[in-house]
Amino acid sequence: MTETQIDIAELDGFQQLVALFDGRLPGPPIADTLGMVGFGGEPGAIHVELVPEHRHYNPLGTVHGGVLATLLDTAAACSVHSTLEPGETYTSLDLTVKFLRPVTVESGRLRCEGSLLQRGRRTALAQAELYDAQRRLVAHATSTCMIFPAE
Repeated sequence: MTETQIDIAELDGFQQLVALFDGRLPGPPIADTLGMVGFGGEPGAIHVELVPEHRHYNPLGTVHGGVLATLLDTAAACSVHSTLEPGETYTSLDLTVKFLRPVTVESGRLRCEGSLLQRGRRTALAQAELYDAQRRLVAHATSTCMIFPAE
């Protein structure tokens, strides 16, 4: 293994995310597809940002709820991911979303802030809050994740 290669199995969840944030590991394709930017945070609290574009719109002329839900899912689930020990994995069990106000290109840069609410051996509960550029809450979500121990 060269010095530029990373053995992901040796990293904890936060170290894995940092390697994604700084480009040492390839980012998830969904981030490129949607145009997610501004990843960062600390263990238990991860944020992601997106500048809304017309390509994100639904037929009603607002950002599609699926785009907003993806941001919420990313921030909440990555907050859980950031607490994993080396070798542990996880998957989302559910995502409950509340849309509070419409989002358009005029909303400006969106910031989604995830946080871990509770972490056990097998499950974790996280939340995410999505804000527009004026720091108005536009959507909120909670997510339960199942954690799988290292093998």
